[in-house]
Amino acid sequence: MAELRWHPLIKDWIMIASNRQGRPQMPKDFCPFCPSFGKVPDYEVMEYDNDFPALSQNPPEPDDVATDFFKVRPSYGKCEVILYSPGHTVTLPELSDSHMRKLVDLWCERFEVMRADEKIKYVFPFENRGEVVGVTMPHPHGQIYGYSFLPKKLELETNSAKEYYEDKHACLFCDMLKNELKEDKRIIFKNEYFTVFLPFFTEYPYGVYIFPNRHVPYMTDFTEAERDAFGITVRDTVGMLDSLFGYKFPYMMCMHNAPVNMGDYSKDYHFHIEFFPPMRSAEKQKFNASSETGAWASCNPTCPEETAEELRAAYKRFQEKSRK
Repeated sequence: MAELRWHPLIKDWIMIASNRQGRPQMPKDFCPFCPSFGKVPDYEVMEYDNDFPALSQNPPEPDDVATDFFKVRPSYGKCEVILYSPGHTVTLPELSDSHMRKLVDLWCERFEVMRADEKIKYVFPFENRGEVVGVTMPHPHGQIYGYSFLPKKLELETNSAKEYYEDKHACLFCDMLKNELKEDKRIIFKNEYFTVFLPFFTEYPYGVYIFPNRHVPYMTDFTEAERDAFGITVRDTVGMLDSLFGYKFPYMMCMHNAPVNMGDYSKDYHFHIEFFPPMRSAEKQKFNASSETGAWASCNPTCPEETAEELRAAYKRFQEKSRK
């Protein structure tokens, strides 16, 4: 079974993908993403079609479960895996500047390929890292989903940005960055092209954001210099998180671009990355319990200004280590 089902209470489509329940737990002596096992060719970075996609460009007909009230539609879309490196145990912070640039170019290339399909309305590159967020494949990789609908969170975010622009004649994200830079207390590090900070309203103790300093709605709008800097900034952000407690830090990394094939978002939407790390200390996990899950009422158990200090210290340790 693979289909979309309409959730009338929140006005959103839910992906039903029972085929993903059959995903195997990979044996320790085999990895389909390592060239040495013969399933993939030699590569530096590579796109790989997901073997167990929740969405496809040739979806099956939905099950005969629709009624006048219950709505279904085909699970149209695309699910791709982005392989970061052929090295099974390599981490993002270990990749060179040039390697990261190749990864950025691949993200952008695949974004454009999905965007070319007019049925796709949102392209979502992301990475799940660590067993605590459900990762079954330790080989370094991320994913890209192309949705045939605009997911609810992105709908809320884009609507907020559009309303702000109509009211203020300014970009909501640019003004957010301007005010964070003015306050300075939650800025972790910055360079000529990007700023990494812990938002004033962060839902997660270490939920940093990456903003381009220049207004761009899509990652594909980056200049050559921005693409170089983007790869380095993403890598160094992950290195900072790894240096926080001295282990490979779990997280969900979500790249937010403007919607595609849905109109002009060039003035009001601003590309950015949101991190959702599930740890609130070295040993304690932040669980999304009833308030967060049932009411969407988030609670951060830490003070952003204090955790920003921790992150700045971790970034300094990572930079000192990488220079050795």
